Amino acid sequence: MRHYTQFYIDGQWVDPIAPRTAQVVNPATEEVSGTISLGSAADVDKAVAAARRAFATFGETSAKERLELLEAILAEYQKREAELGEAVSEEMGAPMSLACGFHTLLGKGHLSTAIEVLKDFKFEEQRGVTLIRKEPIGVCGLITPWNWPMNQTCVKIFPALAAGCTMILKPPQLAPYSAQILAEILHDAGVPAGVFNMVQGKGSEIGTALSTHADVDMISFTGSEAVGVQIQKDAAETVKRVGLELGGKSAWIVLDDASLAANVAAATGGMMGNSGQTCSAGSRLLVPNARMDEAIAAATEAANGVTVGDPRGNFAMGPVVSKSQYEIIQGYIEKGIAEGARLIAGGPGKPEGLDKGYYVRPTVFVGTNDMVIAREEIFGPVLVIIGYDDVDHAVEIANDSNFGLGGYVSGEDLDAARAVSRRMRTGAIWVNGGFDFHAPFGGYKRSGNGREWGEHGFAEYLETKAVIGWNAA
Repeated sequence: MRHYTQFYIDGQWVDPIAPRTAQVVNPATEEVSGTISLGSAADVDKAVAAARRAFATFGETSAKERLELLEAILAEYQKREAELGEAVSEEMGAPMSLACGFHTLLGKGHLSTAIEVLKDFKFEEQRGVTLIRKEPIGVCGLITPWNWPMNQTCVKIFPALAAGCTMILKPPQLAPYSAQILAEILHDAGVPAGVFNMVQGKGSEIGTALSTHADVDMISFTGSEAVGVQIQKDAAETVKRVGLELGGKSAWIVLDDASLAANVAAATGGMMGNSGQTCSAGSRLLVPNARMDEAIAAATEAANGVTVGDPRGNFAMGPVVSKSQYEIIQGYIEKGIAEGARLIAGGPGKPEGLDKGYYVRPTVFVGTNDMVIAREEIFGPVLVIIGYDDVDHAVEIANDSNFGLGGYVSGEDLDAARAVSRRMRTGAIWVNGGFDFHAPFGGYKRSGNGREWGEHGFAEYLETKAVIGWNAA
């Protein structure tokens, strides 16, 4: 059992001002795995005050000093990487191979990338008589989700530190363990008091307190569209910057060529990764109508081949994060059936033999783009196959969405795939796979604003100052 009942404020582990606790449930067993404290607005006030005091000094540090700090953090992160993976698996149900693999690799990758970018980042540039300075924005409120705990926490913390900002982290209530360990890593690495602070608790309380706080200069939020809208409203009173990475309903376009079956299988398996709990997941699979039967056969075989079970076993997919998330996903599966979508794999209920734990069957429908299951983010292992007549039709379907976070194009003709990618209205597109920590990540439309990852992620935490007359003509 884990008991994390203190917050990290001003370089110390401190008790909540008004003690309240909540239990954390292991989604694989439905049993309580630990306890955390729930913070209040008073705890946020204390953390913000510490961050504001620390900014006066930390905001003036050199890039070299911050680089040394990030390198010290990397050394501590590597020491506890396996421990972080175990925490991720326990808190949100990822298989150990994934939790101790890609989950923790993402956190380390964002840290290493921040180090790489900071080494060559130009905080000052002279143009004619004017000096253009990039300066830290100040005190930042970082609000993160549960689905990729290390990725979405580290992609905020480390660029903010590199820029010279101070911060208050509000981790997800459903997945609080890995954030606690990360805070210990930062402390052990020597992050100055007040630069990093962490308050656990409910988003409706801690998130609101940060978003409305007059001494918070910027909010970076990853999560649902509804909460992102509310944060923008709350932040408007103090005109603070708000960076949002919200939901998605990404299209995966499979082009008509000899690799269609293999690409359909890869897209289906990819959708089921992390139990479908990925904002950029390719949850709408677009295939040529003329080859629909072939696509259905490939998708059915791939989905049925996804093994589901105990995260500590040799399974590809674990449970979803909570009972409420399980019920939401079941509701969408039932709605797909009621809408008349053709169910070709999975379906309602839990996989055979898994009566305990929030396990969902890898599910694939064949449907149309106007169905609810093709319009709304399900955030579970549910894929919708949609047919298209030609490439123009595929692009039209892909762009017919309120979201625009991710996109995928698979095809043997690279020029054709590139041409399709240019026409898709979405923030990040993977052409035949690939991965890049320096690629900017963020959304069009209701998927949010701003960009994270790499050099573009630094911009989120910097203000631009023009000093005119710096160099007299």
